[in-house]
Amino acid sequence: MKYTISVILTLLILSSCGKSEKKPQFSSVVVKTIYEDSLSIRAIEIMAGSLAFAANNGKFGAVDLKTDQVRTSEQKYDTILPEFRAVAHTATDFFMLSVGNPALLYKTGNQGKMELVYKEEGEGVFYDAMHFWNDREGIAVGDSRAVGSGGNCLSIIITRNGGNTWRKLDCSSLPRGIEGEGAFAASNTNIATIGDKTWIATTSSRIYFSGDKGKTWEVFTTPIVGDEPTEGIYSIDFYDELLGVAIGGDYTKPDNTRANKAITRDGGMTWQLIADGKEPSYKSCIQFVPDSKGQALVAVGFTGVSFSGDSGVHWKKLSKEPFFTFRFLNDSIAYAAGKGRISKLTFR
Repeated sequence: MKYTISVILTLLILSSCGKSEKKPQFSSVVVKTIYEDSLSIRAIEIMAGSLAFAANNGKFGAVDLKTDQVRTSEQKYDTILPEFRAVAHTATDFFMLSVGNPALLYKTGNQGKMELVYKEEGEGVFYDAMHFWNDREGIAVGDSRAVGSGGNCLSIIITRNGGNTWRKLDCSSLPRGIEGEGAFAASNTNIATIGDKTWIATTSSRIYFSGDKGKTWEVFTTPIVGDEPTEGIYSIDFYDELLGVAIGGDYTKPDNTRANKAITRDGGMTWQLIADGKEPSYKSCIQFVPDSKGQALVAVGFTGVSFSGDSGVHWKKLSKEPFFTFRFLNDSIAYAAGKGRISKLTFR
């Protein structure tokens, strides 16, 4: 048995949603705050019956989605209180990954404690997102660093044994990076996976693609702005193996609506701008609405909550409430996190 705050996390599995014929058309959203603290919460994960989260100051925990009861704990490394911006899970374990130097990756451990399973130190270490393909295989991505032969490349670590050990890919097995290229640790959504396929979105507005769970890679370009350090793709999502969306922009110019959102219908090979020059402006997280045939989208950021019912062609702003990230529970309820809070979003 594993006796930590993650007890309610480790025995749960991710709820699945089928693709039906419904096309949600939202005109409003009701925001109910269920947890408040002086935290920056950028990493959440919905499991059956609970919402796991991790934040800065070493804080992590879970929200019971039936009772709204919140349980929290603190993870310290020596004298460091890590800033966690990525979480993931398997059927039996919960994982959380910190940004910065040192990068620290923890999994559910025995005897009431989280277990450190990967540590990386050095100049430029900065990890951004994490995801599992299945209960044995998972991936995490960080900013570019020179690793082994092959020059500069994204930092990618992979596990093939349920998260017990992680191996960093050598640059020789990855596409050559662009100077300063990385990913934004804004919402834990610059990785998307479906089956064996994986898409990673970067600050240079490129898409790294693997069709074999990280064994081989190629890279595609997008028309999203990505020339400045604060520009690029902040979030991607795929409805199926062909239909995907990307959003971002420049958080220092949050009102800009030019070249900050795009769609692909061929699995990420080519991308076209959508609603260019129109709302929404900068966003840090985008997700397809479940059961919407890929027609319905919601995007959030500190600029508010926006909705599209036609695959991003037209959008409406539903709320000015600021959030960093969110996940759908079903086709009308989501949970969002941001500065100092976690909230339940009910779309109508």
